[in-house]
Parts: sequence; structure tokens; C-alpha cells
Amino acid sequence: MTAKAEETMEETTQEHSEEESKACETPADTEETKEKEEALEEKEPEKKGFFGKKKEKKDPRDAQIEELNDKVRRNLAEFDNYRKRTEKEKSAMFEIGAKDIVERILPVIDNFERGLTSIPEEAKGTPFANGMEMIYKQLLKNLEEAGVKPIEAVGQPFDPNFHNAVMHIEDENLGENIVAQELQKGYLYRDSVVRHSMVQVAN
Repeated sequence: MTAKAEETMEETTQEHSEEESKACETPADTEETKEKEEALEEKEPEKKGFFGKKKEKKDPRDAQIEELNDKVRRNLAEFDNYRKRTEKEKSAMFEIGAKDIVERILPVIDNFERGLTSIPEEAKGTPFANGMEMIYKQLLKNLEEAGVKPIEAVGQPFDPNFHNAVMHIEDENLGENIVAQELQKGYLYRDSVVRHSMVQVAN
């Protein structure tokens, strides 16, 4: 037998063995092989995605920008609180200062009133008396425009928030705890008592 004939016989034998092995494969084996191949195909992209792409790190500059923004916001909030607090304190200090000035002026008003009531009848209507009265009225007007006003007392029910009782009388013509007489006029500055009225209370 020649070498060519031997090669032809070997090829024929291999083809028969491959056909026999294919014929021996069951449908179950074929399905299992397909499933394995599909599973491998699914895993490959996952591996590629996991190993092929690195996780992005946060830029330290972004973190620094966030920190600076947070500091700016905190500083703005603190400044706003400081501004509101100082405005409130300034307003309170102004009220205290104005109240102190009014307290200093009140004795001057008292002396004007005493002087006007002590003018003799024959001197009333003279230029001097008229001038005193005009100054007194102008002073009261300016104080009223500044927020100062006298406390109502005579004929009003006694109120310890506004009145200071220094005398007591019995009077059938007046009700209980009614102010009968005002001995010294009291004043308010913007609804705050500067000086209590010194009064006489009936019953």
C-alpha cells in the first residue's frame, strides 16, 4: 500500500470518529454547552467593566470649594445676626438716652407751671406773663412731637402702673379708688412711664 492510500484511509477514519462523537452527543449536553457559553459571554463584559475602568476619585479642589462656600455662608449668617443684634441694642440705647433727657427736662416744666400759677391777677396779660406762657406751650408742643405726653390722673381709676398714691381722702362725691387730686404731673415717653403721677386717692 502506498503512502497516499494510507493518508486517505486516516482522513476517512477521523471523519467517521467525529461524526460518531457528534451523533453520541445528547440534546441535554448541547443545551448545557450553550448555557456555559452564554454565561461566559455575560461575565466577560462585567469583568471588563470592573477591571477596565478605574473608579473616579473626587477632585480635592471641589472639596476645597465646598469648604470655602460653607465658611462664606456661615460668615454671612453670623454677620446678619450681628447686624440685627446691634440695631436692637442701638434702638434700646437711644430709648434709654431719650428717656434720661426727658427726665431732666420735667423739673423745668414743673417750675414753668408753678411760675404761671403764681402770677398775680393784675400781672396777667402783661408781655412778661404772655412770653412765659408762650415758652411753656412751645416746650410742651416739642415734647409731644418727640413722643412725650402727660399721664391722665384726676377723675381716673387709680392705677399703680401710672399713679403714685401719697394721700388718701374720703369723698362721697367720688367713687372707690378714684384719683381726687394730682400733686405732681406724670409723663409717658412712647408708652413707657418716665415719671409716675403723684396723686391723692379717694375712698
